[in-house]
Amino acid sequence: MEYISVSAFADRYGISERTARNYCAEGKIEGAFLTGKTWNIPADAALPMRKRRRSKESPLLAALREQKEIKLKGGIYHRTQIDLTYNSNHIEGSRLTHDQTRYIFETNTVGIEGESVRVDDIIETMNHFRCIELVIDRAEERLTELLIKELHAILKSGTSASRKEWFAVGEYKRLPNEVGGNETTAPENVRREMKALLAEYNAKPKKSFADLLDLHQRFEAIHPFQDGNGRVGRLLLFKECLANGIVPFIITDDLKIFYYRGLQRWPEVKEYLTDTCLTAQDNYKAILDYFKIKY
Repeated sequence: MEYISVSAFADRYGISERTARNYCAEGKIEGAFLTGKTWNIPADAALPMRKRRRSKESPLLAALREQKEIKLKGGIYHRTQIDLTYNSNHIEGSRLTHDQTRYIFETNTVGIEGESVRVDDIIETMNHFRCIELVIDRAEERLTELLIKELHAILKSGTSASRKEWFAVGEYKRLPNEVGGNETTAPENVRREMKALLAEYNAKPKKSFADLLDLHQRFEAIHPFQDGNGRVGRLLLFKECLANGIVPFIITDDLKIFYYRGLQRWPEVKEYLTDTCLTAQDNYKAILDYFKIKY
């Protein structure tokens, strides 16, 4: 079996070395052992799960988790899965309609007749449903590179891109890319910039709406993956809203042009992205009002 050091384990999961050593000493990492004063940790060891503090769980997060668990149809979980998946995929060029997305979620079948449909659109729709499940289950978890890569791996698993050696599903990009004609971070610098971004973000004891938008814009500017950055970024936004008691939002087609403008102009005119996302938040609040969920 291959073993790694405390520092490597801490680096992988975005925790301090002291916390990693405490986990070892408390027997929370299976297979870890001491050699002298040095801990040896199995290379495939997982991060110990922290107990959820349900008392701080927002009404929305509680409803999403409960309805997911009992597979309730027609509630906020059902609505969020369809709306978030359809809109986030549609922004990136998916040709599936809202009704087709709904049908796939509700029946776990395709059932599309009389038209050509891209297999990747169907696969990524199914995968996005799984990503939302993960975001809901692990909403309070500290934001780490590992979690971000896991979302990307789920989203792109089984797609035509995943069969290309250079694509690197669940890993940072290997080839330079751009977004909207703008340069992004070079592949060799992605890991360093992502670590710096997450370290700065996680150091804030309480995250504001502006903090979340800043994280999102900087993530998209880095563009750490070969493809799928927009969807992963919006999933992270949804997760962090749930984690911080902020009403989440879904960027719909009518807001897309303003959303892109807001991302591009964020460094000098933060109001563009802020106002767009507040509008989207108001739309989601209306849905919460319908389902009588407090926020």
